[in-house]
Amino acid sequence: MRTQPVAPLLASATLACAWGPVLVVASARGILAVELRASPDLLLRRVEERLRASGGRVDEPEAGTAQAHMARAVAAVGGALHGRPVDVMHVPLDWAGIRPWDRRVLEGARTLARSEVTSYGRLARRIGAPGAARAVGAALGRNPFWILVPCHRIVAGDGSIGGYGDLPDALEIKRDLLALEGVALPITRLVG
Repeated sequence: MRTQPVAPLLASATLACAWGPVLVVASARGILAVELRASPDLLLRRVEERLRASGGRVDEPEAGTAQAHMARAVAAVGGALHGRPVDVMHVPLDWAGIRPWDRRVLEGARTLARSEVTSYGRLARRIGAPGAARAVGAALGRNPFWILVPCHRIVAGDGSIGGYGDLPDALEIKRDLLALEGVALPITRLVG
């Protein structure tokens, strides 16, 4: 793992995992991004654009430190990627620049415990938006907090694996993440 400051009050770390490097970016408010196989330069540009678009300044002082949030995130992400039960809820997220609907969906997905699996439609109902399964799927597709918001735990209504990002081996990664949590396929029990 490498950790380095990237801008005033921002920090990044790169972790190795079975599917490639995982880049984590933190601010003094919390984690801004966790991405698998991300280009560091491109991800940092997107994070800085998100901060600017939210009206926040990259160097604005906040409680906490980017390095402290980074340490929590690295421990949680590393544990999850090695199949250890971890509580990601204690890792603060920096929601700057995240659309209100996306945040609502991502916060709903984040409440799923290890090995709990639900469908897009059930998650929509869980967050008070019945009938919005497709919109839930779209918001999950924009998830900037890979693993910390466990969208691999959301599947199709019939229990089939559903979608999972745009990497060529995305569905294999989703299956592997579920297997790390002890979830057998096909999925027969959905929560919510």
